[in-house]
Amino acid sequence: MLHKIDPEKVGPFGEPMEEAVRSCVHCGFCLAACPTYGELGQELDTPRGRIVLMKEVLEGGVEMEEALPHLDACLGCLACEPACPSGVQYRNLISPFRALAEDERSRPLGEKVRRRLVSLTLPYPNRFRAVARMAKLARSLAGRILPKAMRPMMELLPSSLPPGQKLQERYEAQGERRATVALLAGCAQQVLDPDINVATIEVLTRSGAEVLVPRGQTCCGALSWHVGDHRAAKDFARRNIEAFPEVDAVITNAAGCGSGMHEYPLILKGTDDEERAAELAARVVDVSVFLEQLGGPGEIPDRGEEVTVAYHDACHLSNGQGVRSDPRRLLRRIPGMKVVELSDAHLCCGSAGTYNIDQPEVAASLGEQKARAVLGSGAKIVASGNIGCLAQLKMHLGKLDDSIRVRHTIQVLRDALKGI
Repeated sequence: MLHKIDPEKVGPFGEPMEEAVRSCVHCGFCLAACPTYGELGQELDTPRGRIVLMKEVLEGGVEMEEALPHLDACLGCLACEPACPSGVQYRNLISPFRALAEDERSRPLGEKVRRRLVSLTLPYPNRFRAVARMAKLARSLAGRILPKAMRPMMELLPSSLPPGQKLQERYEAQGERRATVALLAGCAQQVLDPDINVATIEVLTRSGAEVLVPRGQTCCGALSWHVGDHRAAKDFARRNIEAFPEVDAVITNAAGCGSGMHEYPLILKGTDDEERAAELAARVVDVSVFLEQLGGPGEIPDRGEEVTVAYHDACHLSNGQGVRSDPRRLLRRIPGMKVVELSDAHLCCGSAGTYNIDQPEVAASLGEQKARAVLGSGAKIVASGNIGCLAQLKMHLGKLDDSIRVRHTIQVLRDALKGI
């Protein structure tokens, strides 16, 4: 697409943003892949339309405030990228643009308070756990006291939490050590479902990997990056660069975290840490990919029964990291495990980081559609590789059929290894 963007005026993000705009040929293949176009039905709520809007703002032809409602409605699910025949790197445009926009935009007071509360709680497990424990009371007061902008956040908090799991700094490999890896423990996941990390460590050590859990690690920064808080994203990225040692791989078990860490070179572009960011990003790999690279976790007991599991592609695993076959192959290694696909599998479930909080109507519609797709699959278990997707699926399936188990792929595998 022809443009008049001056990359130098945009700063360090200028080159990747300019390249993303230039690559778009306005063909429209992205429209069918875009969940928000299906929900909102407007050209400006498509990747193609949003690219034009961002181009116009960067050129000075459109005011920032005019474009922001359509850009805020973007999930950032990246479904447009694999659908694009021109190879547009939409991620190199939307997140940097949001970072640039944050310095120019004005927000209502309620929205400012909500964003501040999210930024001060979600990335910090201890704080998030304390807030989540207050959820039951908060929900009972939400309709009467809390401002409208705060209610979606309160409604998403669980009424009860699983017990916390304190992780060691090192776990020895079982048998011959085949690799040494470091695990990103995550933030919200440690509160909402800490067993995912336990299962990850159990399967990795059983597969011959020594697992380190660096104490100095923090939130990956993806939550901040995707809502335009560039300063916080840089801080998280730098702290993780310092925390993670040189190992065979840095393991992630949350799609959003893995995708976010792969974007560290962009987050730190133009800084003294850009090269180190690239070195760390090159070692980041999803647990399903790493296990397949090792040849799987070994022999899995045959329980003598057939179990049907539906696999849900987390957007930042399938679109963000290009990981689609590895989780399915792991599940199919389980004797008697039948893996089925969901209808409209490419569509986002509506979780998308803080999207449930920022755009609750669209998020709720997409979440219900995904839950109904799970019901239509006939599966009794649905597996995915991202804590946000799992929480969204649990919430919406709970309203329709709470008998369906929602599990992380690694939990399904761990349970099979134990014969559960």
